Amino acid sequence: MSDRDKLYETLKNAKDCKSLLKKNLTDELFEQLKDKKTKFGGSLADCIRSGCQNLDSGVGIYACDPDAYTVFAPVLNKVIQDYHKTSSVSHPEPDFGDIDNLEFSDLDPEGKLIASTRVRVGRSHDSFGFPPVLTKEDRVNMEKTSLEALNTLEGDLKGTYFPLQGMSKEIQSKLTEDHFLFNDSDRFLKAAGGYDDWPIGRGIFHNKDKTFLVWVNEEDHLRLISMQMGGDLGQVYARLVKAIKTLEKKLSFARLPNMGYLTFCPSNLGTTLRASVHIRIPKVSALPNFNDICAKHNLQARGIHGEHTQSVGGIYDISNKRRMGLTEIEAVQEMRIGVEKIIELEKSLQ
Repeated sequence: MSDRDKLYETLKNAKDCKSLLKKNLTDELFEQLKDKKTKFGGSLADCIRSGCQNLDSGVGIYACDPDAYTVFAPVLNKVIQDYHKTSSVSHPEPDFGDIDNLEFSDLDPEGKLIASTRVRVGRSHDSFGFPPVLTKEDRVNMEKTSLEALNTLEGDLKGTYFPLQGMSKEIQSKLTEDHFLFNDSDRFLKAAGGYDDWPIGRGIFHNKDKTFLVWVNEEDHLRLISMQMGGDLGQVYARLVKAIKTLEKKLSFARLPNMGYLTFCPSNLGTTLRASVHIRIPKVSALPNFNDICAKHNLQARGIHGEHTQSVGGIYDISNKRRMGLTEIEAVQEMRIGVEKIIELEKSLQ
């Protein structure tokens, strides 16, 4: 029995597995797709390996490369519809809005509730595969191409690149202290080839004020992050859009008309945008229907250290939940409106 068939048998025979991969990869689809290859040389086995080795996965399938979303669409489309709760795989053309005339700015001008604001997106080079099919040479070339584009950023976006390979302990400590440093500790990503050749081809770019940050070859090819203390969502969002538009002059990003921007994990397609605030809401978060309140406004609440972590002192990471089926400006507006409603509710509770 081939490695590919063994992977599928493990998944098929798993009794307690509740992943979207397990739910949607039928015998018929497996037979239909198992021998197909993408133009990057990726296979179905590359896509499902992590979910078959980690049966407690939530999604369980990664795209081996941008072309996988076309070649393995029969299963990936089902997973995408399930995860993003849509009846079809569809997405509008990108629209970042007019950043010179945004109708929002500081969500907490008194500075009493919001500790910090962050907006990030993922981006993939359309000429490279994703981790399962990348060679060491690919990673080095992608890092080089990314850095050439990052070095064209000017003004408040201009910054310095710190490669992980050969990084001094001093820089490592500083980046860890700033919560900028990423690591190779996620077993789901590891099984999917996400940490192959570690730390070659990886690095961190940030501007002087540490309000704009780029992760190179962490999970996605690029993670672009704009952030600052306080609640000025307008400033944070405008900075990010400015960076995206500048980088697009040098880099060609993977995108499909019906899916938006393509990323390694199908949970992060579409706008790929996650806008969030660290917000102190001890009264609202203590309500028994707190999660329902967030869901009503298409928001997601996490602990301040990310998914599956606990709140500290009533501070939560609140972000937009939807990334597909709406534009970038609509996603940010959805988060903004929801956060404003939560702030209003927090202030009204005695």
